[in-house]
Amino acid sequence: MSTTTELLKQASELFPDEVVTSAHVRHFDLPFGAGRFALITLDNGLDHTKPTTFGPASLANLDTAIDQVEKEAADGEIVGAGITGKPFIFAVGADLKGVELLKEHEHALAIGKGGHEVFKRLSKLAVPTFAYYNGAAMGGGVEVGLHCTYRTVSKAIPAFSLPEVFLGLVPGWGGCTLLPNLIGADKAVSVVIENSLNQNKQLKGAQVFELGIADALFEGADFLEQSLLWTAQVLKGDLTVERPAIDRGEAWDQAVARGRFIADSKVHGAAPAAYRALDIIAAAKNGDLQQGYDAEDQALADLIMGGELRSGIYAFNLVQKRGKRPAGAPDKSLARPVTKVGVVGAGLMASQLALLFLRRLEVPVVLTDIDQERVDKGVGYVHAEIDKLLGKGRVNQDKANRLKALVTGVLDKAEGFSDADFVIEAVFEEIGVKQQVFAEVEAVAPAHAILATNTSSLSVTEMASKLKNPERVVGFHFFNPVAILPLLEIVRGEQTDDASLATAFAVAKKLKKTAVLVKDAPAFVVNRILTRFMGEIQNVIDEGTPVEVAEKAVEPLGLPMSPLVLLELVGPAIGLHVSETLNRAFPDRFTVSPNLKAVVEAGKRGFYVYDSGKPELDPEVAALLKQGDTVLTEEQVRARVLDAVAQEIGLMLDEGVVAEAQDIDLCLITGAGWPFHLGGITPYLDREGVSERVNGKKFLAPGVASVPA
Repeated sequence: MSTTTELLKQASELFPDEVVTSAHVRHFDLPFGAGRFALITLDNGLDHTKPTTFGPASLANLDTAIDQVEKEAADGEIVGAGITGKPFIFAVGADLKGVELLKEHEHALAIGKGGHEVFKRLSKLAVPTFAYYNGAAMGGGVEVGLHCTYRTVSKAIPAFSLPEVFLGLVPGWGGCTLLPNLIGADKAVSVVIENSLNQNKQLKGAQVFELGIADALFEGADFLEQSLLWTAQVLKGDLTVERPAIDRGEAWDQAVARGRFIADSKVHGAAPAAYRALDIIAAAKNGDLQQGYDAEDQALADLIMGGELRSGIYAFNLVQKRGKRPAGAPDKSLARPVTKVGVVGAGLMASQLALLFLRRLEVPVVLTDIDQERVDKGVGYVHAEIDKLLGKGRVNQDKANRLKALVTGVLDKAEGFSDADFVIEAVFEEIGVKQQVFAEVEAVAPAHAILATNTSSLSVTEMASKLKNPERVVGFHFFNPVAILPLLEIVRGEQTDDASLATAFAVAKKLKKTAVLVKDAPAFVVNRILTRFMGEIQNVIDEGTPVEVAEKAVEPLGLPMSPLVLLELVGPAIGLHVSETLNRAFPDRFTVSPNLKAVVEAGKRGFYVYDSGKPELDPEVAALLKQGDTVLTEEQVRARVLDAVAQEIGLMLDEGVVAEAQDIDLCLITGAGWPFHLGGITPYLDREGVSERVNGKKFLAPGVASVPA
């Protein structure tokens, strides 16, 4: 029994529930008399909705297939060997469910070594090898192809990436070592570091070819046939693959430095994966592949046994699984059909909502507002956005015309909403205004129509309290920008019935949003946590800590932007309004910053100016600030902020604002861009000991976002 086989056998015993990928070998004669060819097809026997992965038993199957092909190559029975995937899927890398189960460093090391030992064999066959990227390829799926002599890619591929750094790993089966040696360090840094840290950006087939990862690009319809014709030409010598020379001088070092700058700007040194990947890319400059593979094995094992990866997998599972099956949602069979949507308001938020409903539901959408000019502006915004989609080729002319015809604007709510099934308001954030709007809508909308509010902090129950049918009112809180942030907080008022709630969840699914059921509590989830977080930052500034110290204190969390830049994005006036709402509800924990009030009253849009291209404290804001003389260190600020957040989350869970801590994390990841590598916030608070210090217990059970006990 070979060392590789032993490694994989041990690993497969740790992972009995693996969805096993087969590696089928078939033979045929290539065109143009090029000779006999062996093709390995990776297939887990399931359709394209269950992508092919590499667990230990799957790697063992590939190893066995290579045994056969290796012998045939050595005996001169074949002139080449290829590897491809089932329809629409090449392979999407290591099976993360198995990685979650690993408890020992040596087992994690075995996974790295096992993958390397199998994949390396493709580069050592006595005949040239070919990877045919026919469908989605990620992680180990990309890497198995990098070990081949040549690669082709389908134009139809929707997703191609090395996403490991995004999750808290490194591309550990050759990605960090082979990719820079194939396409140069700078392009490799873009794929491994920049794309991963840019919300796991995916490449399309044409980009894979342009980067030089693939040697040829073919249409999806006859991809394999064209790839085999091309293969025959290469093997006969009729076609020579030219690859540019790799610059192993200063350009390589500059690329790594660029990668470190990107990592610093995204995670601020708070997550190790990007830096480990960059160390391996830096060392790959000398072209010593085995040295690179050994470094990948070590990094992989270290990171698998670290908190960042476990938090990354936890976050991935939240978005991919829990986000698609919302906790506490009523039976979907109770949902009523929505064939027309009404939007109260025609400002920017309302117009964004109208566009989203229009694009996803493709039903009539009607906007109303207090005067014709506002209505026309709202409809005009939607038309302009559809024209942009047309210009980018995202919709054709017929679809653009149809969508434009579906959106209208009227002043009379009775005319607009008499046959609407779902009406959402996006008017001024004041309870009296919202109550009046709902009274007007209830008077003219059908008895079955859902009345939804996009309020960010006000009580849905109070909003519905003066209606004849309060059971059909539901909170439907989007996050700005509506087209980008996936979260939708669905708020159940005290009298909201199951049918209305089920309809809201059904609509959310059609809108392709991540819906989370939230109790009707002040500011719901994201705004409540962020306001407590921001409130502590503002408190320490008000007390005397310099702005730059307070901002820098939370950099280790690796948040997408600093607190005061976030405040600028939200708008200081909105931030102030939410803090006032929460101060009324919880005066012992939520303060209203006099300095923030002064900034809002002065009409300032934020704390910073950007004259030099980077944020600097606005001198006019600095002149407004009245500070005490208590100056804290970065560590003291960070501890105080995290303690406040841990306390607030604990109280929210006690109140039943959401079902579990997992929903808090799902909300922060999808609604506030909280980093995947933190797993949201609760795994980080658990890992740093903050949860136990503040609440006397961890938020999550051992093994949920950490190494199993």
